[in-house]
Amino acid sequence: MPFAAHLRVAFRRHWPYYLAEAAGLACFVLCAGLLTVLLEHPASPLAPWLPAQPVARRALMGLGMALVIMGIVYSPWGKRSGAHINPAVTLAFWQLGKLRTSDAVWYVLAQLTGAIGAAQLLRGTMGHWYAHPAVNFTVTEPGPQGPLVAFWAEFGISFLLMVVLLVALHSRRLKRWTGVVMGLLLAVYIVVEAPYSGMSLNPARSLGTALAAGSYQGLWLYWVAPPLAMWLATVLFRYLYHGEDLECAVLAGCGPSPASPHTMGEEPPHYPTQHPE
Repeated sequence: MPFAAHLRVAFRRHWPYYLAEAAGLACFVLCAGLLTVLLEHPASPLAPWLPAQPVARRALMGLGMALVIMGIVYSPWGKRSGAHINPAVTLAFWQLGKLRTSDAVWYVLAQLTGAIGAAQLLRGTMGHWYAHPAVNFTVTEPGPQGPLVAFWAEFGISFLLMVVLLVALHSRRLKRWTGVVMGLLLAVYIVVEAPYSGMSLNPARSLGTALAAGSYQGLWLYWVAPPLAMWLATVLFRYLYHGEDLECAVLAGCGPSPASPHTMGEEPPHYPTQHPE
């Protein structure tokens, strides 16, 4: 069957999953933009009560975004699609064989659509609030240390995130807490790493905000460092676990159980060998 036909079949079967991925990343970008306006814009209604120290405001941002990512991961739609909301995460699971190639293509396209659409919505509705230099369209750009430092900062946080994610999903005790662990790690990254690279981890998120801002400084590194780092994390995972497999590519954890949104006989896109196309 030609690959275009595989794409058509996959879309007919799994379009709700792709819609969930687009909506999940759109929600993430929207929440990041709104929180940044509230915490950083000098005319924000919260400005009189916010701490003057940037690190304290980043801590508030980190807490807010941790709750957002947990909400996405454990939402019914997030549990069904896997809540990757990141092309680098999707490519890592594809590399591990937990996602068909056709599904991976649609996932990435959906994530790009969600990120670009949300950033354009913020630009169109919030105007000068979103464009203010203190907010700057929430673009991710290299910090004063330069693009080389930003590259390795993105590489390091992406590698650690994927290693932690895979180890947690491999553990029967921890897999249900993967979303919580990811949220807490994201909060730490926002506080500690954001000054070096803007703390992206996500090529689609960076592209969406760059298009809204019309600014592409260092955009290449956000498309190279996270996917490369997460791919290497999958290589390390296979080496340490001697080829042992994951049950699925769902960040909330999975497996047949009363709490799982999937039952035996279903065809979620993260079981690539269950129903060959």
